[in-house]
Amino acid sequence: MSFEVLAIIPARGGSKGLPGKNLRLLGGIPLIGHTIRCATLIPEVTRAIVSTDDPEIAAVAKDLGGDVPFLRPQELARDDTPMAAVVRHALEHAEREDQKLYDAVILMEPTSPCRDPSVLGRAIRQLHSGDPLDEAADGVIAVSEPVFNPLWVGVRVGPEGALERLFPEAAGITRRQDVAPFLRINGNFYVWRSEFVRRLQTSWFDEGTFRGFVIPESQAFSIDDDYEFRLIEALIGAGMNHLPGDAMVDGDGPADL
Repeated sequence: MSFEVLAIIPARGGSKGLPGKNLRLLGGIPLIGHTIRCATLIPEVTRAIVSTDDPEIAAVAKDLGGDVPFLRPQELARDDTPMAAVVRHALEHAEREDQKLYDAVILMEPTSPCRDPSVLGRAIRQLHSGDPLDEAADGVIAVSEPVFNPLWVGVRVGPEGALERLFPEAAGITRRQDVAPFLRINGNFYVWRSEFVRRLQTSWFDEGTFRGFVIPESQAFSIDDDYEFRLIEALIGAGMNHLPGDAMVDGDGPADL
């Protein structure tokens, strides 16, 4: 039985942190182009579409081989628009157009260009792996271990102005090696069952049950401002990060949780 997967690439025209970021050149290609390319390299993806409200982004995406079947309504392109509504709108449009139901969607934001297509393919397959825990999950989410452990170094300013631990459970621990492992949701990809997307209201994490898929922190890089854009340019130029289709190493330790 086939497992139909819709990849959704959201690319809103407005950006306060880095204006025009989706079209800014990275390695000579508009940023959104790397995510479009990645989606085409995932055999498990049935169809990949770009959801944008911006005609210029739509035109560039099409020139790069992207599928742009609609312009997103303005009410779904505001600064405060929940991603849940954007994903549901794209899923509903694709299902009407294709006259079929998709089994899952994978959300791929252009701000995370350093992806390994084979890793995303494995995350998709995990949803129908046959494992009872995987089969019961609403989705599979990319997580990674940050370079620092907030449990160890996290602090806040207390009522009297003195520093205090942000995580009281770390009290008494004197060695970094003794702190429990810490993982973060990094935004590299989100795989959700379509039935979950159809009932999703606002906060995906609070409305379902998910499996984590650990990827290297180097692949978890996300761009939100000019500093991060210039940093990823430098890392790619130094051969420390890779773009989809480049010589990515699939043995860096990705695994499911």
